[in-house]
Amino acid sequence: MTELKRIIKAGFINFRRGGLVSFAAVLQVLNTLAVIVTIILLQAVLYSALSVIKDKVDVTIYFNVGAPEVQILSLKESLLKLPEVENISYTSADEAIRLFRERHASDYSTIAALDEIGENPLGATLNIKTKEISQYENIANFLKSDNALVLGSSDIINHSNYHDNKLVIERLKTIISGAQKLGFLLTLYLIISSIIITFNTIRLTIYISREEIGVMRLVGASKMHVRGPFMIEGALYGIVATFVTLALFLPVTAWLGRNMTAFLGLNLYNYYLSNFFQIFAIILLSGILFGVISSFLAVRRYLNK
Repeated sequence: MTELKRIIKAGFINFRRGGLVSFAAVLQVLNTLAVIVTIILLQAVLYSALSVIKDKVDVTIYFNVGAPEVQILSLKESLLKLPEVENISYTSADEAIRLFRERHASDYSTIAALDEIGENPLGATLNIKTKEISQYENIANFLKSDNALVLGSSDIINHSNYHDNKLVIERLKTIISGAQKLGFLLTLYLIISSIIITFNTIRLTIYISREEIGVMRLVGASKMHVRGPFMIEGALYGIVATFVTLALFLPVTAWLGRNMTAFLGLNLYNYYLSNFFQIFAIILLSGILFGVISSFLAVRRYLNK
């Protein structure tokens, strides 16, 4: 414990004594952490946009006019049992004609034609949303399968719009898959490049102390006694950079939340506050690891001489 206290104390002394060098190291770690937070926020925007796109995609089953409601609801229950299905909304024939009249309230010729018919020309519908866009084909296959035919659905279904939307669904699948892969590769590149720059900055701070390390080795100091203070110093770089990063992103996300929510489709300030502790944990751990590992590797060069 005495040795540990000495190492920690020496680490704080090195950090305070470093002056501009310590400031430069903190600044570089801050840049790395800022990249990580930016990536987190960009991913939130990306997944929010993809979620909006997914919500706009669905498959609607149109039933024959006069199809028994009991059979329609029975088919709905069967579909809800499928693991791919997220939710299903049922629109009765009466509700369908009411909504149609509301949408075309200003189209007097259409309303007049409906009144002339004297009966409801629309059938009931089931609007189906799946958990993933790729699963709509499974729903279409189910409706063609024997499982659906046993329920008598082939007699009451007029058609579904899956094949009308198939091209759009396939394109969206491609876009979502490509966006996720691109986001992962970009994230990996930015983090690796930031780590390399951080490592080189901290190595520069330790290069300044190379003669001190040599003297400590000559007087018989253990490797851990030499390496420990620099690892503590590296951890302090990460801790200080973490709090500065969190403070900087508060006004940035507040501005984005006020001015860019409509464009981004997500209030980044609300997202930042609601996920503050998760973001804090991620960048604190990242900052400490960057500082400690970089210091460990940089000191090793002088210990092996």
